[in-house]
Amino acid sequence: MTTSLAPHLARLSGAGLLRSLAGIRRGIEKEALRITPDGALANSPHPPALGAALTHPSITTDFSEAQLEFITPAGDNIADTLDFLALLHRFTASQLNGERLWPASMPCRLQGNDSVPIADYGTSAAGRAKHVYRRGLDTRYGRIMQSISGIHFNFSLPDDFWQPYRQLLGSPMSLQAFRSNRYFALIRNFRRYGWLLTYLFGASPALSRSFMNGRTHQLASLGQDTLYMPHATSLRMSGLGYQSQAQARLNISTNGLDDYMQDLSRALNTPYAPYARIGTGAYPNERQLNDHILQIENEYYSEIRPKAVPANGKTPLQALAARGVEYIEVRSLDINPWLPLGIDDTQIRFLDTFLLFCLLQDSPDIDEQERLRIGRNQIRITEQGRRPGLRLETAEGELGRTAWGERLFGELNAVARLLDQAGSGYLRAVQHYQTQLYRPELTPSHRILQQLKDNGQDYAGWMNDRAAELHRELQQVPLSTSQSEYFRQLARDSLARQRQWEHTEVA
Repeated sequence: MTTSLAPHLARLSGAGLLRSLAGIRRGIEKEALRITPDGALANSPHPPALGAALTHPSITTDFSEAQLEFITPAGDNIADTLDFLALLHRFTASQLNGERLWPASMPCRLQGNDSVPIADYGTSAAGRAKHVYRRGLDTRYGRIMQSISGIHFNFSLPDDFWQPYRQLLGSPMSLQAFRSNRYFALIRNFRRYGWLLTYLFGASPALSRSFMNGRTHQLASLGQDTLYMPHATSLRMSGLGYQSQAQARLNISTNGLDDYMQDLSRALNTPYAPYARIGTGAYPNERQLNDHILQIENEYYSEIRPKAVPANGKTPLQALAARGVEYIEVRSLDINPWLPLGIDDTQIRFLDTFLLFCLLQDSPDIDEQERLRIGRNQIRITEQGRRPGLRLETAEGELGRTAWGERLFGELNAVARLLDQAGSGYLRAVQHYQTQLYRPELTPSHRILQQLKDNGQDYAGWMNDRAAELHRELQQVPLSTSQSEYFRQLARDSLARQRQWEHTEVA
């Protein structure tokens, strides 16, 4: 449970740290499937007009050749970040030649595992490794699971925040160690309280029957093609979404950087018998990069990750070891089909507030008992999050979702008031979402189900209609000549860079 932040916030304000809070940095990575006009997954190659997925800084692909990923630069201005994300959408829409972007996290109607094409990154060593890694994901988890999309939110406090904050707390740690320590405090609290984000932002209460692909399940039917849970918030984040028997056995500690790196390194270097039986295969038919529990760090499925920007040739773990935690990556956000970009400025301001609360709030280590409790809460909130009277587990016993939410919002309002002294719109954003605590019918998950029931449409049909509507909106505001040329040049440069990599290796 939380303890009052008020005295700490007062000290923070008195220490002159408000100005630095205006420099919070954020970046967005958003995935989106390319679909045909009839709502099927596109089987066309990554459009050359968008550049090379291997080397483009802002438009790449995730698991599938048909799964675009838009990446904004990190910046301290919310409007600029969203404007750039909008430009990426608009430029892409102008180059899709009849295709559209799927506006949801759970995929369109699929035609079996092999209907999802694995991303191709060319013949360079780097491109080949990325492709083989995805072959391993297919072998281990299946392509259908990998077709799920989401939004990743990158968050960091500015450099000039950390030294005065360290002095405020009287920490004897080095600045780098202190920063990592506080980011891990944030991560632990995120795991404790992140159920609130799933309740508020979950937008995948239903899916196409094709996603289950013959698997047994306990979902209800809604129409001919839709499966759902009546009170679900995010099936993407439930046991039906990303799942792995091998990873279910992992316990990657978030109690500190050293423990985290040790546990993750062990998973990266431990063979797993079922994967060993698959084998790696030989060029050009490799099945996976290796037979370990994790092929690479990014295979670890976690709702939040500590990150550092890797230097050339360095792995994510090597970057963390060298520079400590530089930012965190939130990975639990569904794409909201009601929003043109899947996310908006109100949600970002709430995320800023929530993450700063997690960083400032007391954050004891997570023991095994609490780890299991967090896991059980995750299942409840994803599958039954809007159920009236829902209760969640705490160290003191079960507590109602609304009662626990009220306590959290009391602290979030205080943090928002602090942030409003450095910016604007934070308290308004928090109070906007506080209303949804008492009115589940306002959450995106409820609104999606209500839309399907009111219109008698299947999930895939309504999402395809929404894709067409959003595509028209994107095309109504064409890019300026300079904006269009900017993205065309990025595409040309990325294609040239990929050719250079391939030519250099052949030579």
